[in-house]
Amino acid sequence: MKTLAFLLLAAVSLDPSQVAPDVAQRLARFQKVEMPFTYAGMTAREKRVVDEMIAASRDLENIFWRQNDPENVALYNSLAGATDPKLQAARHYLWINGSRFDLLNHNEPFIGSEPMPPGRSLLPKGVSRDEIEAYVKAHPAEKKAIYDERTVVELVSRNPLKLKTTPYHVKYRRWLEPAAEHLRKAAAASDDKAFASYLRMRAKALLTDDYYPSDLAWVRLKDPKFDLIFAPYETYLDDLLGVKTSYGASVLVRNETESAKLAVFKKFVPDIQDSLPLAAEDRPSKKGLESPMEVMDAPFRAGDLRHGYQAAADNLPNDPRIHEKVGSKKIFFKNFTDARVNYVILPVAKLVMRPDQAAQASGEGYLAAVMMHEICHGLGPAFARKGGQHVDIREAIGPAYSGLEEAKADVTGMFGLKWLVDHGALPKERLEEYYASYVAGIFRTVRFGTAEAHGRAEMMEFNYLAEKGAVTRDASGRYVIDYAKMPEVMASLAKELLEIEATGDRTRAEEWFKRYDQMPASLRSALDAAGNVPVDIDPLIPFHESVQ
Repeated sequence: MKTLAFLLLAAVSLDPSQVAPDVAQRLARFQKVEMPFTYAGMTAREKRVVDEMIAASRDLENIFWRQNDPENVALYNSLAGATDPKLQAARHYLWINGSRFDLLNHNEPFIGSEPMPPGRSLLPKGVSRDEIEAYVKAHPAEKKAIYDERTVVELVSRNPLKLKTTPYHVKYRRWLEPAAEHLRKAAAASDDKAFASYLRMRAKALLTDDYYPSDLAWVRLKDPKFDLIFAPYETYLDDLLGVKTSYGASVLVRNETESAKLAVFKKFVPDIQDSLPLAAEDRPSKKGLESPMEVMDAPFRAGDLRHGYQAAADNLPNDPRIHEKVGSKKIFFKNFTDARVNYVILPVAKLVMRPDQAAQASGEGYLAAVMMHEICHGLGPAFARKGGQHVDIREAIGPAYSGLEEAKADVTGMFGLKWLVDHGALPKERLEEYYASYVAGIFRTVRFGTAEAHGRAEMMEFNYLAEKGAVTRDASGRYVIDYAKMPEVMASLAKELLEIEATGDRTRAEEWFKRYDQMPASLRSALDAAGNVPVDIDPLIPFHESVQ
């Protein structure tokens, strides 16, 4: 059988037998959704801002593929002229995943048979976490560089083990320099002085890996008409150490109508932080800190915001120093949220939930849960307490961190919605709608499998809710929410997850997920009934997408 290395040398002749036989069926699980965008109402200068930000985002796209699965750049492009339907499907599925590994199906390969390296291309293949930890104990001077979120770690020798690190701004300079130039051109065209200043600062950060000053400037932007997520922020590619970030980008245009509805959520962020079921010393006050929130439409995405799971919202930056000083920014992608709700969540709910409760799930209820989820990424502990010191939670928890943090945001978000209802900030008659929408969202997300952080998080949440009787299955096979039990169960789960983060207890985190992250056969059977409902959306944007 041909090896993938050989196929990459002559990928135009990729043998269809190397492709998973069900690749067309996998592709069919994604709903193609048009994401319309026009320059209507924009000045020539504003159009230039958007175009330059898109051009810069394409440069980050090229980096992301190298971080994730660099061999597949050549493979993807060589299949452009394929006439075999199976190879055409494989090419598009490569684009959806940004790799030959199925990110929404336990990361299994769909081209070739090589398993996905847990550290992708950010950490050396074949070197285990235990080996790296032993190495840094023997070479403490190298620990900072090895655990730095923006360095690539490579193998120099195996016996004895020798590692080397390269900063991102050096490793990926070929693409970062043109990206920075595009940002500077966007800044020159912008009439928003604060936004232009941010773009120039972010251009500088790309070439130094020092994002702190530009992150501060970004969070402090006041209701910008245009915005840009543009950095290596998330750690979803690192299943080995849980610390290495990948590049992502999203060009954003403000949705004024929906943004105006955020006032009630902004107002009570410090109070929700103070109410969390966690010791006071582990939940630093948010009083006096900004909590900027934006509802935006995203006409273009790249990198980790484009491939695999299609995010409906984001809470950034992840730097705890930024959280302590100015808070974080919550961004809700209205066009992506609408597509998720209409094409996936509500159709799944109608098939697996009791009809009266499925009817209570709504787009507005789901958006409220998403809003609180993103707010709660910035709530709870800023650091873990270990050995009398403050330690970065990601480093303390390791690979389980991504799933833990997504679950923490989900659960404390629902805790926060109940708090808002109890204090009259949201109507109490909508609480059941919020719970129904949240549970409907769980049924959508667990279909990703537990290799994906959000899927693992919500699989755990479902099993905990079921164990406590807050969600049960009736005689007809439909799932039913016990609304009376939900508040207490959500509060107890929030307490567990917050305490794991506050203590940085890796073993506790791993054991918790090991206990709760397996899909019950009954749930798998119920979800089979929704087999014709898309797993996620395949956004069709009005701009050319490519990788080079």
